[in-house]
Amino acid sequence: MKIATYNVNGVNGRLPVLLRWLAEAQPDVVCLQELKAPQEKFPEEALLQAGYNAIWHGQKSWNGVAILTRRHEIKEIRRVLPGDPEDEHSRYIEAIVNNVVIGCLYLPNGNPAPGPKFDYKLAWFKRFTLHAAELMAKGLPVVLTGDYNVMPTEIDVYKPERWVEDALFRPETRAAFKTLVDQGWTDAIRKLYPTETIYTFWDYFRNAYGRNAGLRIDHFLLSPQIEGRLQAAGVDRHVRGWEKSSDHAPVWIQLAEA
Repeated sequence: MKIATYNVNGVNGRLPVLLRWLAEAQPDVVCLQELKAPQEKFPEEALLQAGYNAIWHGQKSWNGVAILTRRHEIKEIRRVLPGDPEDEHSRYIEAIVNNVVIGCLYLPNGNPAPGPKFDYKLAWFKRFTLHAAELMAKGLPVVLTGDYNVMPTEIDVYKPERWVEDALFRPETRAAFKTLVDQGWTDAIRKLYPTETIYTFWDYFRNAYGRNAGLRIDHFLLSPQIEGRLQAAGVDRHVRGWEKSSDHAPVWIQLAEA
């Protein structure tokens, strides 16, 4: 089973790129972030014609997450991260696909830091960590994937010295990610490529993609019950170079069937 995550940076504006990549890569499950579309504007029909069913949680102009499947039924579990009934951001959706719990997340950016947006990022991270612990305690095969807006270590960022005050790289953010992973999750990319330079995001400015001045902020965390099924993982880096592409590239893993 091939599972991918892709921050599309506007699902309707980037729809030709998304459909082109789906036809090329043919993932079985796709987690999308940053739809930037209200619920009724999600391009369900175009995706159905491409062979994908979908569940989604939209939001006008901002955020938004979705899970697509090519061959499997999607059984939705939740579309809100527990812990804050007043949080209206569309940043989390969770479903069972092929007997695997898939959590699709778009963690807050948090800039400028320090400040209210950074406080919200850390509070959201804490809620997510508590929910991840509950999933871990159930002993199920779980994949938590999406745009975490975190560079966990210095090898995950081009010129880390330039990012020390950024919300994606501040010590508090990296510590929160470590606390999450230390519950027993496996960072799929780093399991297979422990020391390689791998990026998933390149800014639109200063020819960042051409210079490979990137960040690794899109991650797959696997529970112990599924970590042993990991066969391959990678980044479809070339997609970032397509015309009118997102500033993220799709990231994927391949799991052996149970």
